[in-house]
Amino acid sequence: MASVARAVFAPAVKFKRRSTIVEFCRQQPLGAVSFVVIVVMMFAGVFSELVSPYNPLDIDFASILAAPSWEHWMGTDAYGRDIFSRIIHGSRTALVIGFSSSFLGATLGAILGVASAYFGGKIDDWIQRFVDVLLAFPIIVLALVVVAALPKTVVAGVDVNLIFAIAIPILPRVARVVRAAALSARVMPYVDAARAAGYSSRRIIFRHMAPNVVAPYLIMFTAFIAQAILLEASLSFLGLGVTEPTAAWGLMLSGNAADFYREAPWMILFPGIAISLAVFAFNLFGDSLRDYLDPRFKT
Repeated sequence: MASVARAVFAPAVKFKRRSTIVEFCRQQPLGAVSFVVIVVMMFAGVFSELVSPYNPLDIDFASILAAPSWEHWMGTDAYGRDIFSRIIHGSRTALVIGFSSSFLGATLGAILGVASAYFGGKIDDWIQRFVDVLLAFPIIVLALVVVAALPKTVVAGVDVNLIFAIAIPILPRVARVVRAAALSARVMPYVDAARAAGYSSRRIIFRHMAPNVVAPYLIMFTAFIAQAILLEASLSFLGLGVTEPTAAWGLMLSGNAADFYREAPWMILFPGIAISLAVFAFNLFGDSLRDYLDPRFKT
């Protein structure tokens, strides 16, 4: 009987998933386009060694400041390194730091938001005052303080403290949004029934309240990936993020690029386009996901 049930219901599940994707593309065409851009970026980051025509670290003194051509599609920098190859490898740096910091900040913020809404009282007051302190600082200022205070710790070519520095400004903003959604779920009858049945707080939070905050969590997580990429580029530009010779978009805009912007404007133009395109794609996809998942935006 179990095999018969799987045979009957499996096609329906696949059809439902397919219809959901088609419905999203039909309702949010710009979101679908931005998702394609994100997939291309992820493909370039994962398979950067296969896609890039040159090694991003190879120095070629015979091709210093070469203009865009068939040999170097986006030109070269002051060390003769191929800019197109460095942008492709830089997508891996941006996505790893962007996804990691956004996931960490959004997850910690969601945990604080749900705990604040469920327990209430003094715990809610303490958590909200902590959130207020973090919200008092602009995102870039808070990230600068954290990354400057923590020692540099590189693991697998990625500065772990840079991820923490970007995640901390994300945490309070997600906590506020998730807390609002969790407060609505806390007064639902099934939560009161679970309390009356004697279920533990952990079971009530994860089984009954957490599913109600999945949609805002996913929306905030996706939207803050763009913010994390922009923060990483800003910190690298200021010399507090990724360091040479690692390929990173923000790092490509600093140093020699500022000195040769007249003779070689492509050194600034193409990394700037890559950052803008990535931030625009994630922001647009996050907005489309919000419009699709939030019933208040459905027509």
